[in-house]
Amino acid sequence: MKRRILLQAAPALLAAPGLVLAQSAYPSRPIRYIVPVSAGGGSDMVGRTVTERWSKLLNQSFVVDNQGGGGGVIACQATARAPADGYTLLQGYVATHGTSPATRKLPYDAIKDFTPIGMIGATPNVLVVNSNLPVKTMEEFKAYIAQNPGKISYGSAGAGSLTHLSMELLKQQVNAFMVHIPYRGIAPAFTDLIAAQTQAMFPGLAAAMPHIRSGRVRPLAVTGKGRHPLLKDVPNMDEVGFKGFDAVQWYGVVGPAGMPPAVVKQLNDTLNQVLNASDMREKLAVEAVEPQPMSPERFAQYIQADIVRWTTLAKARNIVLD
Repeated sequence: MKRRILLQAAPALLAAPGLVLAQSAYPSRPIRYIVPVSAGGGSDMVGRTVTERWSKLLNQSFVVDNQGGGGGVIACQATARAPADGYTLLQGYVATHGTSPATRKLPYDAIKDFTPIGMIGATPNVLVVNSNLPVKTMEEFKAYIAQNPGKISYGSAGAGSLTHLSMELLKQQVNAFMVHIPYRGIAPAFTDLIAAQTQAMFPGLAAAMPHIRSGRVRPLAVTGKGRHPLLKDVPNMDEVGFKGFDAVQWYGVVGPAGMPPAVVKQLNDTLNQVLNASDMREKLAVEAVEPQPMSPERFAQYIQADIVRWTTLAKARNIVLD
């Protein structure tokens, strides 16, 4: 009789929320970590570096899933459609949750369709010119543009990219005209800059460093809130008169909308432990990324502010890519 009563009561006991959570403590299986670029690039390296250490803290493996294409649209849609249980995460970045929402119509909402987990870090952009251009400072560059209206062109990694919008922000602030030449990626843009087919560019620091070290391009200023350790002698944009010019290439982690707060907290706490480790700054320095641990709430505010920043600029400069 007692055995029959226990068997009849089993379904109700298993349905109790506390018992379900106790039996399936998060994470109980591997976590899918979507990176919205092909394997082998800088963003991929950042993701693999972070998840390798993160998996040890969570005592669960991460499966890195590279989903390039569509400027991150494919990866974002896959994440937004996944169950909000913490087993699918996306390494969002400035394109997926900043510049793209500002310049084009997307099949996802960068705010409503995601749960912010935390920031990973950021790398500044650096204004560089062809080494033969007769300018060595920002003041000289501004004067050169003014003296050569319509004769200066700049390259970018593509229309609507951070390299494009950063230069448009500069043009807006100095009230100058330069011709935009969009490329299919940063490598061909550098090829033409070095060959003097274009005169200037605003690339990410990691992509620029080999060419700066070789002397083929000259750095004039970096974005962000201070000087960068890799270019200690190069001024910050704020130092040369451009207040609030802190546009950076950032990386962070989001999940599908509606994730359980307890899971979000656990992920954020452990992610921040990874980023605060004494050797993590050195590991991420390969891509010139400075760790920037944040709470989920602070990261949500950061994303919203970045979208507002680039949307305001895109409207002012009439940049629409639909």
